[in-house]
Formats: sequence, structure tokens, C-alpha cells
Amino acid sequence: MKYADNIQAVADLNPDYLGFIFFEKSLRYAIHDLNAMQLSTISGNIQKVGVFVNEELKTIKQICHEFQITTVQLHGDESPEFCKKLKNAGFTVVKAFGINENFDFGNLQIYVDCCDFFLFDTKTSEHGGSGKKFKWDLLNQYHLKLPFFLSGGISLDDLDEIKKIKSEYLYAIDVNSRFETEVGLKDVTMLNLFIKQIRDEF
Repeated sequence: MKYADNIQAVADLNPDYLGFIFFEKSLRYAIHDLNAMQLSTISGNIQKVGVFVNEELKTIKQICHEFQITTVQLHGDESPEFCKKLKNAGFTVVKAFGINENFDFGNLQIYVDCCDFFLFDTKTSEHGGSGKKFKWDLLNQYHLKLPFFLSGGISLDDLDEIKKIKSEYLYAIDVNSRFETEVGLKDVTMLNLFIKQIRDEF
């Protein structure tokens, strides 16, 4: 999310999370568009998520304090120790990983105690935001007891496939580019339909 009117319109749909990207190389870099006062009026039932990539701990804390963000989503090479520091500081920590056919979920064991959630996105040379899906049957290899967000090119057309995912640890669906009319601007009508259908099914 970036733009004030769009943020409010999406917030009125009462999603569980609203994400704001604080990675300068992203086309959705939001820090110069956000209004801290507006974000403070968003319902407390909606978790505000700050998305960061290899950012300094001090900077993450400063940005989250300014915009009253309590959940951090980390898309870089952050270590378990780094995640633990954020968790100990009171943040909900979502650590993202790019998935492909060579990914070993067992390597995530070292993150289990220092994160609240994982996020599984499509592995690319960038840090997410590709709009592409990975093969969701790879999730059958996931057996760690930490809930995860599913991300990566999800659209309205994927509801039936999402229902086929049997993992008890699937916690949330992260949508972005497939629900945009332009970069950073969400299609409220499409999101409304998606949210209603997801909640009806789950």
C-alpha cells in the first residue's frame, strides 16, 4: 500500500493485514507517500506490516515507531539472531523465503524459535514481488511447526488451488501485484471479492 485514499478504501474491507514496503529499490517503496496520522486511524483489528530487506535494526525500529507498525516482514538475508532481536523488541516477525524445487525446508529449523511466521514466495533474483507462482505441491515437504503465509502471484483465479493445499500450517494468503491497477494501487473491487470468498471457504 502507498496512497492515502487507496489505503483507506482497502482498510474499509477489514483485511487482517496491510503491508507497506520500506525497501528503496522497490517500485512500491512507500515511505514518502505515507501519512503517520492517517495510519494511526486504521482499525486496531488490522495489523500494519513493514516490509524490509537487509535493513539496519535501528532503522526498522525508527520506521515502525513513526508509523505505529507492529509486524515486520523480512525479505533479505536476515539471520536468526537478527530476527530474535526484533522479536525480543516486541515485534511480530515474518521471515520470507524464496521457494524453488531445490529449496530445503529443513534449513529453516534455526529460524523457528525467533520468528512468528514464515512467508513462502517464489524464488527470483529480486526480493519478492515477481508476480510469479512457485509449485505449491512443494509445500508438502514442509513439516516445521510454524505457520506460514503463502505469497507469489496469487490472483482471484487461484482460489480452487488454494483450497487444495492441505498443510495445517497455512495461516494467511499474501496478495499484491495481481490485485493492482498500477504499481502500488490496489483494485478495491477485486480485493473485496477475494477477501469474501477466502473467508467463506476458510
